[in-house]
Amino acid sequence: MKNATIPSVRVEPAFRAEVEAVLAEGETLSQFVEAAVRAGVERRRIQSEFIARGLRSRDAARRSGDYVAAEVVLADLQRKLDAARSRATKKSR
Repeated sequence: MKNATIPSVRVEPAFRAEVEAVLAEGETLSQFVEAAVRAGVERRRIQSEFIARGLRSRDAARRSGDYVAAEVVLADLQRKLDAARSRATKKSR
Protein backbone atom coordinates (compact mmCIF):
# COMPACT_ATOMS: atom_id res chain seq x y z
CA MET A 1 0.00 0.00 0.00
CA LYS A 2 1.42 3.35 -1.03
CA ASN A 3 0.86 6.03 1.56
CA ALA A 4 3.99 8.19 1.35
CA THR A 5 4.63 10.88 -1.20
CA ILE A 6 7.65 12.30 -2.96
CA PRO A 7 7.68 16.09 -3.26
CA SER A 8 6.39 17.50 -6.50
CA VAL A 9 8.96 18.98 -8.84
CA ARG A 10 8.44 22.25 -10.65
CA VAL A 11 9.69 22.17 -14.23
CA GLU A 12 9.41 24.28 -17.35
CA PRO A 13 6.28 23.53 -19.39
CA ALA A 14 8.46 22.50 -22.35
CA PHE A 15 10.21 19.86 -20.25
CA ARG A 16 6.89 18.51 -18.97
CA ALA A 17 5.69 18.23 -22.56
CA GLU A 18 8.93 16.41 -23.46
CA VAL A 19 8.38 13.94 -20.61
CA GLU A 20 4.76 13.38 -21.54
CA ALA A 21 5.80 12.74 -25.14
CA VAL A 22 7.91 9.73 -24.10
CA LEU A 23 5.36 8.08 -21.82
CA ALA A 24 4.54 4.51 -22.76
CA GLU A 25 1.01 3.61 -23.81
CA GLY A 26 -1.20 3.83 -20.72
CA GLU A 27 1.66 5.09 -18.51
CA THR A 28 0.92 8.03 -16.25
CA LEU A 29 3.30 10.82 -15.41
CA SER A 30 3.25 9.64 -11.78
CA GLN A 31 4.24 6.11 -12.82
CA PHE A 32 7.06 7.49 -14.95
CA VAL A 33 8.36 9.67 -12.11
CA GLU A 34 8.18 6.78 -9.64
CA ALA A 35 10.07 4.48 -12.03
CA ALA A 36 12.71 7.17 -12.62
CA VAL A 37 13.19 7.75 -8.89
CA ARG A 38 13.43 4.00 -8.22
CA ALA A 39 16.00 3.62 -11.00
CA GLY A 40 18.00 6.54 -9.61
CA VAL A 41 17.97 5.07 -6.11
CA GLU A 42 19.08 1.67 -7.45
CA ARG A 43 21.86 3.25 -9.52
CA ARG A 44 23.17 5.14 -6.48
CA ARG A 45 22.96 2.03 -4.28
CA ILE A 46 24.95 0.03 -6.82
CA GLN A 47 27.48 2.85 -7.16
CA SER A 48 27.91 3.03 -3.36
CA GLU A 49 28.45 -0.72 -3.16
CA PHE A 50 30.96 -0.56 -6.03
CA ILE A 51 32.94 2.18 -4.29
CA ALA A 52 32.86 0.29 -0.99
CA ARG A 53 34.19 -2.87 -2.70
CA GLY A 54 36.93 -0.84 -4.37
CA LEU A 55 37.99 0.74 -1.08
CA ARG A 56 38.05 -2.66 0.65
CA SER A 57 40.14 -4.05 -2.21
CA ARG A 58 42.53 -1.11 -1.99
CA ASP A 59 42.89 -1.59 1.75
CA ALA A 60 43.52 -5.32 1.33
CA ALA A 61 46.17 -4.60 -1.31
CA ARG A 62 47.86 -2.12 1.01
CA ARG A 63 47.90 -4.64 3.85
CA SER A 64 49.25 -7.45 1.69
CA GLY A 65 51.52 -5.35 -0.49
CA ASP A 66 50.12 -7.27 -3.50
CA TYR A 67 49.80 -4.64 -6.20
CA VAL A 68 49.98 -4.65 -9.98
CA ALA A 69 51.50 -1.49 -11.42
CA ALA A 70 49.09 0.65 -13.44
CA GLU A 71 51.52 0.60 -16.37
CA VAL A 72 51.36 -3.22 -16.46
CA VAL A 73 47.57 -3.24 -16.40
CA LEU A 74 47.32 -0.56 -19.09
CA ALA A 75 49.83 -2.36 -21.31
CA ASP A 76 47.86 -5.60 -20.98
CA LEU A 77 44.59 -3.83 -21.81
CA GLN A 78 46.22 -2.16 -24.81
CA ARG A 79 47.50 -5.52 -26.04
CA LYS A 80 43.98 -6.99 -25.77
CA LEU A 81 42.47 -3.99 -27.54
CA ASP A 82 45.03 -4.21 -30.35
CA ALA A 83 44.32 -7.92 -30.77
CA ALA A 84 40.55 -7.35 -30.87
CA ARG A 85 40.94 -4.58 -33.44
CA SER A 86 43.16 -6.81 -35.54
CA ARG A 87 40.56 -9.61 -35.47
CA ALA A 88 37.79 -7.14 -36.38
CA THR A 89 39.80 -5.79 -39.30
CA LYS A 90 40.47 -9.32 -40.61
CA LYS A 91 36.74 -10.21 -40.37
CA SER A 92 35.65 -7.12 -42.31
CA ARG A 93 37.92 -7.95 -45.29
